[in-house]
Amino acid sequence: MVLTKKTVANMLIKYINREIDLTSLIKWAEDMIRESDFESGSFELIKEILARIGLADVREFGLTWDDCYDYLHKLGYNVKVELLEV
Repeated sequence: MVLTKKTVANMLIKYINREIDLTSLIKWAEDMIRESDFESGSFELIKEILARIGLADVREFGLTWDDCYDYLHKLGYNVKVELLEV
């Protein structure tokens, strides 16, 4: 499987929108580091982001909203929060 910047961004969005929990995101990131080939030209960026996500279960690192925002921006996305009334 070739892991793309878009795939990483989609997983971060799933986490932000609470479609997956932090434990699932961490496991996914660790699995992708071991099992995937990375998109040509994006190896260092994807590896850096996955490695950082993989450390999110360590108290000193965690995963903040700012982290997710920065990762998405590095992946080529502008983040816009929209509030929907339920």
